[in-house]
Amino acid sequence: MRWTLIGLATAIMLLIVVMPLFMLLGAALGSGLKVWFAAVVEPHTIHALKLTLLTAAIVVPVNAICGVFTAWAVTRFEFRGKRTLMALIDLPFAVSPVVAGLCLVLLFSPTHGYFADLLNRYDIKILFATPGIVLATMFVTFPFVVRELIPLMEQQGSDEELAARSLGANAWTMFFRVTLPNIKWGLLYGVLLCSARAMGEFGAVTVVSGNVMGQTNTLSLHVEVLYKQMGGEAAAAFAVASLLAGLALVTLVVKIWLEARHGDALARSHRRH
Repeated sequence: MRWTLIGLATAIMLLIVVMPLFMLLGAALGSGLKVWFAAVVEPHTIHALKLTLLTAAIVVPVNAICGVFTAWAVTRFEFRGKRTLMALIDLPFAVSPVVAGLCLVLLFSPTHGYFADLLNRYDIKILFATPGIVLATMFVTFPFVVRELIPLMEQQGSDEELAARSLGANAWTMFFRVTLPNIKWGLLYGVLLCSARAMGEFGAVTVVSGNVMGQTNTLSLHVEVLYKQMGGEAAAAFAVASLLAGLALVTLVVKIWLEARHGDALARSHRRH
């Protein structure tokens, strides 16, 4: 039974994950390296890559900082509304990304949005611009860091932090000398998941970006635009998609490394306690 289940799981993963990935790489390189390279260095592709990396560079640090302090508040303090806060943390998982994008449209649309008057008064553009893409990505990726840290911090407890406080450490010293070193591997793992989702987000971004070629297209949106175009652009779409696949493979390697280091760190922590 054990080997049957292992074989079945392996076959399923090969069928739905590995095979499509190899088919994607084959389609991307099927027309030759010259065609692949031309699609990758095309100005609209370069702009989409820069916008994708810029969005991730803004979203990931913000979600990491907010996630750490949210997890700290949830695991270290009892307060009224704690269950409500936990439910709000999971809200981006429950809500469709497209619905999240529509919510941002209702808030920041310059014509009928809730903040339309304020935005028009100060000539602030949120939708169909980089701020809207950042906000949409930030919403859908927020739970990754905090949900990785909450179980870890609950498991570790607060004994070491209380010992540091009893020895005269202030809150910030306790955080940087005790809390942060204990959660660093879980934090890095959450940041990795957040980064992967931020670079590949499609649903919420497509609603708020406007899909303007060379202006508001991220890599995932750019792939869709190229694939829908006629005249042999499918090869270019697969070439650009291979960039996203490459980023996914990089994050996978880092994920495996972090899981190994995280597991070793937890084992040493258990032995120490």
